[in-house]
Amino acid sequence: MAKRSSLSIRIVEGKNLPAKDINGSSDPYCIVKVDNEPIIRTATVWKTLCPFWGEEYQVHLPPTFHAVAFYVMDEDALSRDDVIGKVCLTKDTLAAHPKGFSGWAHLTEVDPDEEVQGEIHLRLELVPGTRAGRLRCSVLEARDLAPKDRNGASDPFVRVRYNGRTQETSIVKKSCYPRWNETFEFELEEGATEALCVEAWDWDLVSRNDFLGKVVVNVQRLWAAQQEEGWFQLQPDLPKRRREEGNLGSLQLEVRLRDETVLPSGCYQPLVQLLCREVKLGTQGPAQLIPLIEEMTSTECRQEVATNLLKLFLGQGLAKGFLDLLFQLELSRTNEANTLFRSNSLATKSMESFLKVAGMRYLHSILGPIIDRVFEEKKYVELDPSKVEVKDVGCSGLHRPQTEAEVLQQSARTLSAHLGALLSALCRSVRACPAVVRATFRQLFLRVRERFPSAQHENVPFIAVTSFLCLRFVSPAIMAPKLFHLRERHADARTSRTLLLLAKAIQNVGNMDTPASRAKEAWMEPLQPTVRQGVAQLKDFITKLVDIEEKEELDLQRALSLQMPPVKEGPLFIHRTKGKGPLMSSSFKKLYFSLTTEALSFAKTPSSKCVNELNQWLSALRKVSINNTGLLGSYHPGVFRGDKWSCCHQKDKTDLGCDRTRSRVTLQEWNDPLDHDLEAQLIYRHLLGMEAALREKHQELSAGAGAGSPLTGPGEAPEDPLAQLLQVLQDLREAHSCSPASSPASENNCLLELQT
Repeated sequence: MAKRSSLSIRIVEGKNLPAKDINGSSDPYCIVKVDNEPIIRTATVWKTLCPFWGEEYQVHLPPTFHAVAFYVMDEDALSRDDVIGKVCLTKDTLAAHPKGFSGWAHLTEVDPDEEVQGEIHLRLELVPGTRAGRLRCSVLEARDLAPKDRNGASDPFVRVRYNGRTQETSIVKKSCYPRWNETFEFELEEGATEALCVEAWDWDLVSRNDFLGKVVVNVQRLWAAQQEEGWFQLQPDLPKRRREEGNLGSLQLEVRLRDETVLPSGCYQPLVQLLCREVKLGTQGPAQLIPLIEEMTSTECRQEVATNLLKLFLGQGLAKGFLDLLFQLELSRTNEANTLFRSNSLATKSMESFLKVAGMRYLHSILGPIIDRVFEEKKYVELDPSKVEVKDVGCSGLHRPQTEAEVLQQSARTLSAHLGALLSALCRSVRACPAVVRATFRQLFLRVRERFPSAQHENVPFIAVTSFLCLRFVSPAIMAPKLFHLRERHADARTSRTLLLLAKAIQNVGNMDTPASRAKEAWMEPLQPTVRQGVAQLKDFITKLVDIEEKEELDLQRALSLQMPPVKEGPLFIHRTKGKGPLMSSSFKKLYFSLTTEALSFAKTPSSKCVNELNQWLSALRKVSINNTGLLGSYHPGVFRGDKWSCCHQKDKTDLGCDRTRSRVTLQEWNDPLDHDLEAQLIYRHLLGMEAALREKHQELSAGAGAGSPLTGPGEAPEDPLAQLLQVLQDLREAHSCSPASSPASENNCLLELQT
């Protein structure tokens, strides 16, 4: 049994931000920190006080999670980035919103005295003596302190205050992992109620010392235990008076905390087997459960439920069967071919999730080079005469500016080149497409052709495939490459327009160049020759794509399983330092790394293109180390240089690490390993929310069946799938109620009085 905590984060937009640049604007971006650890950096939106990001993230949390903070920054090219403000949401705040926190939050001023991190190791004892005795406080060490100096470290010392007396430790230079091992004693007075205050400071020679955090201990509670030792979380100082709310602008967020207690795998087997049996039987069986789940799932929950079901069946090897069942259910209630797969049904949402989970690497291989070329060229492209701005284009020759006709003609050539390159890459990629994706498209193609067999519906099977491949996968990735991890930054206004026009063109090709699609935007006419050629290319590509037999599918899957797909790959810069003293020089060497579940390797040249950031690499390394039985309990975050560790200054190279190894935070990626038990728990949680409606439906169906329906004897499992599902839900509810209450990992800070 395990507790899984996760955060769903959507950073929507900001408004009324203050101007930080001399041009009266700002270049804002967001940094997200979980318990002071930076995990997310959004793209920079240039020259605006009302930025829109629209970025979504899933974050897996450690049991000790306390708060998530959103910092809005202003990017500067020549100086340090400016801090605009922050929004902080504590665990208690998020727990008070079971459906998630959603809305606008005012940015507050960032006070350095509140930006603390790290822990301090203390031993507290009551020593018998004259009168009430003595209080002994041993300051042993600290870890992960905030770096306050320009060298990336601090010069920490500790100040201990009790009953009007103050004592200080020695100063440890250039370390965020200091060790003191110093002891202080204070006289206790009978009935004294004053608390012991332990403060960590960064010593500065010229300016005032920087506050690093504090621990406040209630001495009265120490009488019972007589002695306490452990690591204490450093807390911020009392908040100072804030600038008036609203002056720093606002941030629109959607944040949801989810804590799930996951039972052992065996508890979920009846639920998984029941759902799998329905998929295996398909429409030949009762087919009650999947249609009922779709019917009773609200629109806002449908994408999440579709993703959970898809991942569950993908782990059982039944993704194709699950999607095929949804295809048949959708086709059975569709009468008009032009409305097929156009709604946000369970079928369309599940297929979208399937393509992202199973086809994202394939998408990157096809679309990546095209997107890179558009970003690098930065050409002005416009086909709509009402939006052409000649002044933005420049001159075609030395003196003469381009005319509107020349702009339109050049834009048509540029877009035709991009569209042609994309279609050519797509047509060459049949063998590169994952076998399970090809087999699923084959099922879709055959089902639609069976449902609409007439000659007038000849293109409908092709349009059914392109409605997912082009309209719901390739086209959204073209319009928002940052959200599909194709680019590290959002596109500027000019590049965004080019991408939008390219997405419209690929949509026209995907719609098989129907008169309805041409009539919407007549100014797209210059692309018609390329679009018509593209329709023929796309039909030929789909014909080859769906031409896969079961044996070939198994062979391709077997060949793929023998390869170890990378968890992360991309460039990293290796820092090298040469020389010593003031003449020391630094250089960076660019290497291309690839991380799999078995090894971390590198080369001088890239084998493939992938955008990576430091926190994504750390997240990937933590994921592949989860099952590492040889994982050390502690480590040195620094290096052993000369005769000591750079982090804690210990001289023994074999000395135990000064920081503890912990899972910390990981980002959810599209290529994460499947967690079967978690997906089953999430489906159970969703079904539990609709249990009352399911019981009502079962009573309605039982009443309709009449007295002729067979009765279930004692100890016998009901044959009705819906009755079985209700029984499974009841059993799982009892299993949860009998499980020991899940509580966060215990921390030795029971004496801590948090400052709020």
